[in-house]
Amino acid sequence: MSEHSFSHFIRTLGRGPGRSRALTREEAREALGMVLRGEADPHQVGAFLMLLRFRGEDPEEVTGLVEAAREAIGAGPPPAGCAPVDLDWPSYGAGRTRDAPWFLLAALALARSGRRVLMHGSNEFSSGMPVSEALSMLGLRPATDRADALHQLDATGFAYLPLATMSPALAGLLDLRRLLGLRSPINTVARLLDPFDACAGVDGVFHPPYIALHLAAAARLGRRRLLVAKGGGGEVERNPAKPVVAQLHDRVSGRAEIELPATLAGIGRTTARDLVAVWRGEAGGAERATVLATLAMALLATGDATSAAEADASAEELWRRHVSG
Repeated sequence: MSEHSFSHFIRTLGRGPGRSRALTREEAREALGMVLRGEADPHQVGAFLMLLRFRGEDPEEVTGLVEAAREAIGAGPPPAGCAPVDLDWPSYGAGRTRDAPWFLLAALALARSGRRVLMHGSNEFSSGMPVSEALSMLGLRPATDRADALHQLDATGFAYLPLATMSPALAGLLDLRRLLGLRSPINTVARLLDPFDACAGVDGVFHPPYIALHLAAAARLGRRRLLVAKGGGGEVERNPAKPVVAQLHDRVSGRAEIELPATLAGIGRTTARDLVAVWRGEAGGAERATVLATLAMALLATGDATSAAEADASAEELWRRHVSG
């Protein structure tokens, strides 16, 4: 019997110590393209994903995977006549201690100030409140497709595009975690999709070593700006009671490190039931502080602030003027 064309990729990744290697950028692009087109056997897909994970994520390999995924979803600049997206905001965290997506309020506040914010994601493995549920509480809804996302961006400056809407195939690969028991590199790929070639991006990771990987892939993909930091539950969410170091990739000026100090002496557990009250400016405390600290990171990502102090002050002013003022 002739060998399946996809077996080459599995053999390359898994042939054993001293003989296996990471896929090249082109190999990774071809391999995931085959998977997303349904050209690989399901057994091969599981082996492929787990071998990628076991070997560790390689920047060239991840770049090729992202390119294949972007091609599958039709990623690229908005059509002629549409305004560009200012900030790409992925939401794929799977924290077990989360309650409400406070980062969503930060994104909405930035949109109210005139920036166009595209959030995309999947919260299937989070124990906290999904973004779609929080949107419903706020009287909003997810976008039904790319065209609807652009319409919402025109109307409100914000849109949430679920991964399952962009690509059921990619969402299905993420969902294999239920069968395999482990996340796969598709989680990294999804965070780096940047569906509309935004002017800037902000990204949260759970494990700090992934920061360098995301920045290296962003540079290879030609991203203009990307701010990456360890965030609550792997989301773009900054704990105001803890200092954090954000890493910024800029296509022109290179890489920079920004130290963000704690802005609150201590913080108790936030409460999901206060989500709407905080958005209406009727509640504060730890929840509001979390939103403002996260908003400051977004301002650094877009370039509307260049230092931690300026970002924190600008976040306070933006919130006062556009949300609770």
